[in-house]
Amino acid sequence: MKLLSLLLVLFLYAMPALPADKTDSLLQEVSQAIENKETYISKKRERIERLNKVLAENENTSLVRQFEVYNSLYNEYRSFNYDSAFTYALKLQETADKLQDSTRISKARLNLSFILLSSGMFTEALQTLDSVNLKNRPDSIKVDYYAQRARAYYDLSSYNQDKYYSNKYINLGGLYVDSALALTNQNSLQFYSLRGMKHEAVGNFEKAKADFQTVIDKYNPTFHQYAMAAHSLGIIYKALGETDKAVQMMAKAAIADMKSSVTEVVALMNLAELLYNNGDESRAYTYIKQAMEDADFYGARQRKIQVAGILPIIEGERLVTVEGQRRTLFFYAIAVTMLSVLVVAFAFIIFRQLKQLRLAKQSVTEANLRLQEINDKLLEANIIKEEYIGHAFNVHSEYINKLEKFKKSVDTKWMAKKYDEIPHVLKSVNLKKEREALYTDFDKIFMKLFPDFITVFNSYFNEEDKIICKNRDSLNVELRIFALIRIGIHDHEQIARILEYSVSTIYNYKTKVKNKSILPNEEFEKKIMEIKPF
Repeated sequence: MKLLSLLLVLFLYAMPALPADKTDSLLQEVSQAIENKETYISKKRERIERLNKVLAENENTSLVRQFEVYNSLYNEYRSFNYDSAFTYALKLQETADKLQDSTRISKARLNLSFILLSSGMFTEALQTLDSVNLKNRPDSIKVDYYAQRARAYYDLSSYNQDKYYSNKYINLGGLYVDSALALTNQNSLQFYSLRGMKHEAVGNFEKAKADFQTVIDKYNPTFHQYAMAAHSLGIIYKALGETDKAVQMMAKAAIADMKSSVTEVVALMNLAELLYNNGDESRAYTYIKQAMEDADFYGARQRKIQVAGILPIIEGERLVTVEGQRRTLFFYAIAVTMLSVLVVAFAFIIFRQLKQLRLAKQSVTEANLRLQEINDKLLEANIIKEEYIGHAFNVHSEYINKLEKFKKSVDTKWMAKKYDEIPHVLKSVNLKKEREALYTDFDKIFMKLFPDFITVFNSYFNEEDKIICKNRDSLNVELRIFALIRIGIHDHEQIARILEYSVSTIYNYKTKVKNKSILPNEEFEKKIMEIKPF
């Protein structure tokens, strides 16, 4: 009887604990939303496609109408895909400049600063805000400007984590929130959101909680507005030590994010961290993996870094847990042989544990595959670097010899007092020819490393849009831009400096090429990076 009692206790211990109904129901809804994610995204893609058709089917669309459509496309992309949102923010700027409409110019710059801030590019975002002229602008522009300034300083405070500078940034943020609130209707969703943000930043959690709850209860927010308010409430409940409520609000925020096709992953990432701290490692692992996929899709470096800081911890702890479960499995198996009456129950437990173990092994296999992929990329990068370093030494050596000869020639003329001949020596240096030689050298060494680059590149286009080069070792401007991207130079300003073009020209070339491609725009550069060397 004692043995039977012990086995029954062990069996009950192995059964999952009954979760709190409300929290568990919300978490099940989160998991269901993840499964339905593609359905929500397909609806967003349909809206984007309709907007693109407006531009494609109306060649003589007015600049005002173009601005409206670009703004709609920007709003669709800004929490969905960073690169596309950035592209349309630039198009808005170009269109506003052509219209010479000061209000639209300010609006376009505010859109650009928002997407830069979302990606963690604080310096660039603040510089863009500095370029916004508020003179004679409507209150809506001013409120947006002050709110973005406040958010920038609050985010800097959170990112900086330095006692002196964090307090300084919080104070600056508060001043800008006050400026925004002074121009905002006190009976509006925006007013309570801004004031709640200020209260949250300075630690007035009860007041912040009241403001964000008002947003949810009183103003019928959109999915995205609801997600932002619920996420802030989750942060506040966590700070107040009310973990269950924090999990519930983060779950609601994550569900709203997925239903509005937001891929910035903040709510889902924080929910995974809360569940991990509560010991729910299985769900935490599922959610943080989805958060990483969303961060990769969104494309902003800040989000990837945030998720990457949490994923290994949860993944490692989950593997430890599964290994511990595997060890206890042996004890359960012995107990089953001793009491045939519990065979069915213990068989069910073993099946469940083995299934978890297989999932864990699959995760390890996937991690090893990712590691192998990283090693392959590192090997490729090392070979490319070695090739270019060797070539660079040769080129620099040649330039040093040329400079030495040039110096000797000038010194000779100077010593001989043939001053009138020195300008002729200077004119003998043909910078245009030297730069062309530099491009020719780049093309040759690149085609040596990537002999199939042009062939694979052209496979992404219809026959009439394929690029034909003069010879197999030379590239035109479009190919040269994407060749630089393939070897790891993604910064548009750096590419512009190398090729002696403006940044907008580089964007125009890239956009023109992507629009001709048979691939979706967001997939094009990913395919370029997959072109194999050697």
